[in-house]
Amino acid sequence: MRLAELSERSGVSTPTIKYYLREGLLQPGHRVTATQAAYGEEHLRRLRLVRALIQIGKVPVAVAREVISAAEDTSLDHHVRLGAATRALPHDPGPAEDDEATRTARRSVHALLEQLGWHGMRDEPCPALGTLVTSVAALVRLGYPCDTAHLLPYGRLAAQLAVTDLDTVQEQPTAAGQIEAAVALTVLYEPVLLSLRRLAHIQESARRFAGR
Repeated sequence: MRLAELSERSGVSTPTIKYYLREGLLQPGHRVTATQAAYGEEHLRRLRLVRALIQIGKVPVAVAREVISAAEDTSLDHHVRLGAATRALPHDPGPAEDDEATRTARRSVHALLEQLGWHGMRDEPCPALGTLVTSVAALVRLGYPCDTAHLLPYGRLAAQLAVTDLDTVQEQPTAAGQIEAAVALTVLYEPVLLSLRRLAHIQESARRFAGR
């Protein structure tokens, strides 16, 4: 297909595709004349991954280039390739202070990981773990319940959600499609989950308290 068709099928404008080509985010097409190149399905797949990272995930171009390099490195196992893509998504900074609240939160989170059987995760460089410690530390400072017993039901629900998420990712027929889906679904489903949680609160509140 020519560049115009690639643009139409991908939903990415021609100038943006040319920019991705210049930045090395999209592999060059097969040269058919001095001024024209042909593109195939592999370019469509790459464009979808780039779009998921940059347009949906708001990942900087330089980071997207590193992610694509790791995601397409077939010497790495699929778990590492998926992780490279999802870890690149924007995240809150880790704990800024090593005060008593942060230390308490870290102990609760580490105990939670042990309870869930997520062994070894505390030692991995994972932005989500730092965000979790920061969030729990805020609860500690405000005096809300956030010990391991209170966190455990949320962890168990998250484990169930992970099975559903990865089932959806695995439905994609190619490794590149699965990496794209891991990024896109992580970004797009988080507001879905938040909205469903709030709707469930309304329903449960009505069941418990309406008419009292």
